[in-house]
Amino acid sequence: MSPLPPTLASMHHALGIPPRYATDRQLEPQPEATEAELVAIGTTDEGRPIRVVHGVADQWIRLRDAAARDGITLLPISGFRSIERQAEIIRGKLTAGFPLEEILRYIAAPGFSEHHSGRAIDIGSPEYIGLDEEFARTAAFRWLERHAGAFGFHLSYPPDNHHGIGYEPWHWCWRPDSPGSA
Repeated sequence: MSPLPPTLASMHHALGIPPRYATDRQLEPQPEATEAELVAIGTTDEGRPIRVVHGVADQWIRLRDAAARDGITLLPISGFRSIERQAEIIRGKLTAGFPLEEILRYIAAPGFSEHHSGRAIDIGSPEYIGLDEEFARTAAFRWLERHAGAFGFHLSYPPDNHHGIGYEPWHWCWRPDSPGSA
């Protein structure tokens, strides 16, 4: 893995993220999508747009509509997140007293979140919108397990994944090299 750009290295140092974080977690840097690449696919409860890159938006619509035909409602909860926003989230949790290791179990360090790329979507359903393991008990999750791959979406952090990130049944990332991604 190549060294972090100086601004990102400085950010990691300020947050207390170990220099070997990416190597130890086997995480690749994620490019940050530009404003011009992003399109809204919904809004948060606070009214902020949930955005992803254009091609992912198209696949999301196809995925959502296919689920609806099977009686499943999928809701986007989160999409693109900037590197700076990722750092803000970690700072907030540190200020609230959470230990860094616990934070990094569910939140990737700035520069390494798939959300930066605009290809990741946190998904919920009307039956459960919480971002925790309970989502895995829903019909929406079971549908995603069976069908999301056909649309190019993959569960990034299954149980006991090699990245050391906790199980995130809500976090699905579109991969351009997937069979359903064309």
